Amino acid sequence: MSATAMNADGLHSGSEATGTGGWRAVTAAFYRMLGLLACLAMVAAFVTVGLGVIARQAGFDIPGLDAYAGYSIAAALFLALPMTLQRGDHIRVGLVLGKLPPRARNVFEYWSLVAGLALALYVAYYACRLVWVSHATHDVSQSIDATPLWIPQLAMALGSIGFAVAFAEALIARLQGRGFFAAGGSDAARAE
Repeated sequence: MSATAMNADGLHSGSEATGTGGWRAVTAAFYRMLGLLACLAMVAAFVTVGLGVIARQAGFDIPGLDAYAGYSIAAALFLALPMTLQRGDHIRVGLVLGKLPPRARNVFEYWSLVAGLALALYVAYYACRLVWVSHATHDVSQSIDATPLWIPQLAMALGSIGFAVAFAEALIARLQGRGFFAAGGSDAARAE
């Protein structure tokens, strides 16, 4: 097994993984935690939608279920961002990169990582600010549940922070000549 081999989680293992101290282990655990929370949010969305369908079929209504399904789906989307980036499951421009000469490809990859990091930092900043403003102003949902909005917005902020951390880690890894994205990804499955 080489120093750049992937472990079962799709993360780099060996001497390269420990070259940056415990940072890679911490971020890998953070991405897994966010991925687990995203899975739980998907299960919550499934349960709330299913419960709503069953309730309607039985002739009664459970107020606020639609809002909670929406919160769960949004939480799943944002919480899954860092892990899907690390695993190479986001839509990438592999067809364009494959056609570029090596030097142009290198420049385009750096530009993509810097632009992605800038956008992720922008979203993370404003997502955190939104949570703070919602909490400070006691903003509540307009639906019948009247949930304080800062609670479901926390998942958006946490996922956005994780996404920015993942882009920063990807850029640092690229600058150091290490890999960040899981080998293989699923580009072959998306080839159309």
